[in-house]
Formats: sequence, C-alpha cells, structure tokens
Amino acid sequence: MVQAKEGDTVKVHYTGKLGDGTIFDTSDDRAPLEFTIGGGQIIPGFEKAVIGMEPGETKTATIPPEEAYGPRSEEMTLTVDRGQFPEEIDPEPGQQLQVQQPDGRAAVVIISDVSESTVTLDANHPLAGQPLTFDIRLVDIVRAAHEQQVAG
Repeated sequence: MVQAKEGDTVKVHYTGKLGDGTIFDTSDDRAPLEFTIGGGQIIPGFEKAVIGMEPGETKTATIPPEEAYGPRSEEMTLTVDRGQFPEEIDPEPGQQLQVQQPDGRAAVVIISDVSESTVTLDANHPLAGQPLTFDIRLVDIVRAAHEQQVAG
C-alpha cells in the first residue's frame, strides 16, 4: 500500500484537542483538509504525523508546542493606556482586535486583561504553549511527489 511522504499532496480529516480534551478544531463538518506535506501550509508536527500513513488509516498524534504554534512569549504581550483606545471600543478580555504593526502589516491581538487604566494585548497565537492532540484520518493521497515533479 502507498504511504504518505514528503512532497505528497494529501487529504485528511482531523479533530484537534487540547490537553483537557476540549476540541478546538475539526474537519468533520466540512471537506477534508488538503495540503502538500513539507509545504509549510500547516504546523510541522501535523505534517510529520501524516508521513507514513496509508489512505484509510487513522492515528492519534500529540504534538509538542515547539512543533505546533510555539511556546508562549511574554514579549508578545503589551500593556497600553486605556486612553489609547477609540471611544467606540469597550475593551473586554477575550476580545480580538486587528492592529497595525510598525512595518505596516496587520496583526490580530487578543485582549487578555483590562483594568481601570490599562489594557493588556496578547499577540501570541491562542494555542501557543500548548501540546495539541490530533485524531487524523488520511482520506487520500491526491498526488504523489513524483507525479508533481513530472507534471511540474
């Protein structure tokens, strides 16, 4: 049987869970996720978990933060004066905002704390610092790496 390898384009169904079993994402209610292994489109640990799987096979893989969204970084948090917020925004913990970085790119931040005078913004990915467990089912190898080279 054919096994998924680096460079293959694959389709998978998955369910992602946190350490406490909470589901944070699943493809069960939509089309399978299609990606090229090694293409950098998804977290590295997920790609590694799919390598060696055969179509129809299922597996559970726990991915450490270093191979997922990285460790949490306190350098990615910023406390600002509440007066810097536009009047129409009433900041609340958990609220997502889009901010412009000094280089002009947009970034999504989450308000992590609000006091009378300050608001703390967190630019870490919400899943940073957490090991993630994925139930993965390889649906299909859409295109093998050698087919892509010939067609390319």
